[in-house]
Amino acid sequence: MNDVALLGIGLLCGLTTVLFGFGGGFVAVPVVMWANAVLGADAIRVATATSALVMLVNAGFATAVTPRRVLSALRGSGTLLLLLAVGAAAGALATRHAPAGQAHWGFVAYVALTIVDLLLRPGFLRRRGPAGESGEGRVEQAREARAGAVRAVPRPLPAVLGAPIGAVAAFLGVGGSVMTVPALRRAGHPMRVATALANPLTLAIALPATALSLTGTDAGAVAGHTPHLVGLVDLRAAGALLVGALPVIAVLRRRPPRIPDRTYAWAYLALLGVAELAMLVAG
Repeated sequence: MNDVALLGIGLLCGLTTVLFGFGGGFVAVPVVMWANAVLGADAIRVATATSALVMLVNAGFATAVTPRRVLSALRGSGTLLLLLAVGAAAGALATRHAPAGQAHWGFVAYVALTIVDLLLRPGFLRRRGPAGESGEGRVEQAREARAGAVRAVPRPLPAVLGAPIGAVAAFLGVGGSVMTVPALRRAGHPMRVATALANPLTLAIALPATALSLTGTDAGAVAGHTPHLVGLVDLRAAGALLVGALPVIAVLRRRPPRIPDRTYAWAYLALLGVAELAMLVAG
């Protein structure tokens, strides 16, 4: 895959970072796998490591330009962020020693289960808030969606979920948003806020995962085919993706599009489906 194509995919990474909280995982992993097909089974390891670096930069930049009033919903979540980082470190280490096929098909299986869960279990496509399912509650939710108001979170994410979320996200390269966005939405946030809050949570996952990936040596035996590897990270692919993504993040954070909340949720689900198909084709 040439640099022009990677730049184009980078634009999509920027779009998904702002709109869906995906710092790069779902988009970057299939693309980097294709770009490094010469590595064979090691391509998935390089893809998840490169995805971590892309997510780190994208999520960090998106967090920096997110309004403070939105980020205030994570006040008191220090333990959750710490456990996300600890779990991510464990997941990144496990990636080095697990058979490459486990990460690939684990990605496919996890995304498939997530799609089924979002379709069948209430709280994501059919959001429930403190006002319940009454007509009055639905009217109030519609008003909030139109006004873009930030709702208080009735149930903060339990800190104990941090370690498993971090470990799965780093091991599979999916990014934390596939777990945190549905959880935040079921806690009462509209999609616009849930996806924005996914970025600082993803940042906590991507930082240790990237640090470990940059020092990895597992792909050393095939580095001759891909000389731009540093540890397990494909710096060429990561750079091209980021050059495309960062300007998009800057523009969309300044002028976010207005999307009806229910449409937003369906679009998130559709993107998961696209990522699932991409990984099946890549396999």
